[in-house]
Amino acid sequence: MSSDILVVEDEPAIQELIAVNLEHAGHRVQRAGSAAEADARIRDVRPDLIVLDWMLPDLAGTALARRLRSDARSKDIPIIMLTARAQEQDKVAGLESGADDYITKPFSPRELLARIKAVLRRRAPQLTDDTIEIAGLRLDPAAHRVTSDSDELHLGPTEFKLLHFLMTHPERVYSRVQLLDHVWGDHVFVEERTVDVHFRRLRQALEPTGHDRLIETVRGSGYRLHG
Repeated sequence: MSSDILVVEDEPAIQELIAVNLEHAGHRVQRAGSAAEADARIRDVRPDLIVLDWMLPDLAGTALARRLRSDARSKDIPIIMLTARAQEQDKVAGLESGADDYITKPFSPRELLARIKAVLRRRAPQLTDDTIEIAGLRLDPAAHRVTSDSDELHLGPTEFKLLHFLMTHPERVYSRVQLLDHVWGDHVFVEERTVDVHFRRLRQALEPTGHDRLIETVRGSGYRLHG
C-alpha cells in the first residue's frame, strides 16, 4: 500500500537514491536536507513514516527524533534512522532517541524497503496490504474487498479506510478528532460530525451480515471495534 514517506538526508546522491527507490515501490516521497526543512514538511503534511539521517547540518538526527517524539502531532510517526555509525552504543543511542529501526550505511534499497514494510506492519498496520479477518469479516486492502463468507459487502472509499483502520486497531476507543487525523489526514479540514455520517454509512453497509454489531459508539469518547 502506498504511504507518505519523508526522507531527511543532506547528501543529495543518497537522498535521490532513497527517493527514487521508494517512489518506484509506489510510495509518495517528500524530501528534506536539514532538520529545519523536515519540521516545515511535517507541519505541511504529516508523513506516515520518516527515514532520518543521523548526521544533519543543523541538528543531530537523534535530537530531531527526540523532539518529534515529544510533540503530540509527530510522536506516533515511525522513524527509521540511517547512519554510518555501526557500533553497538550508537545503535542503542539511535533507538533510545525514539527511532523504531536502525540501518547502517552502506545499505541496499531492498533492505530499506523491507525495513519500512516491517516497521509499518508493526506501528501502522492500516498502511499495509495485509489481509485481516475479525469475527468472519475479511478485509483485503490489495483487492479493496470486504467479504463475509462468500458475500461481498460494498463500501465507499472512506468507509473502507475507516473499517480498515478500526480492524487493525481493535478494542481501542478513538475520538472523532483522532479518527479524522488517522483516516482523513491531519491536513484535511472537515467537521467532526462528518465522522458520524460515515459511521452510519459503514454500519448500513455491514448490516446485511450482522457485522454492524462489531462497531460500538462509546458515549462521550468516540468509537471502537470489538475484536
